[in-house]
Amino acid sequence: MIAELQAWLTSGTTSLTLLCVGIVFLSYLLEDLAIATAATLSALGDMPSSLALMAIFIGIATGDLGLYVLGYYARKVRWLRYRALSNASFKVVRKKLTQRAFLNLFLIRFIPGLRTIGFTLSGFLLIPLPVFFSAVLLATSIWTLVVFTLIYQIGSSVFMQVSELKWVLIPLVFGLLFLINRFLNKSFTRGMS
Repeated sequence: MIAELQAWLTSGTTSLTLLCVGIVFLSYLLEDLAIATAATLSALGDMPSSLALMAIFIGIATGDLGLYVLGYYARKVRWLRYRALSNASFKVVRKKLTQRAFLNLFLIRFIPGLRTIGFTLSGFLLIPLPVFFSAVLLATSIWTLVVFTLIYQIGSSVFMQVSELKWVLIPLVFGLLFLINRFLNKSFTRGMS
């Protein structure tokens, strides 16, 4: 499904409105692939940069907010709340996440594998929505702008404009982002033990 969505977005036959909607949906599935796809489309002139950035940002922000809401409503499930709140390991996680919530949520954005659980736990632990959303928006802005700008600069180079290999940029950048995320994840978890 992801490959079909990405292929449809890069087919060159899609309207701007559908490109935006497609980027938002792609960001729900794989954020980094959505950023790489939007930046490549923008670099090739198929989509204005401002529109591409807005679509990515809306997709990532609403996806993160959705995880928070999921956690908030999961708290209403009595047996889940009891199991979580009576678990010794969960108490440690709760303490670490809530002590410096803004900083921890900011860092979680950059560590793959922690986003889903960290943002869902934020809702479950009733971390104030303004704290959650401000940390997530700041981190998302930084990550998206850095990655988008790098891909855009590479994609808009003269070489990429005339090269038949320009669509190889998306999987290459996605692979590079995956490796960077794995490295950050291992570095972070090594520092925790």
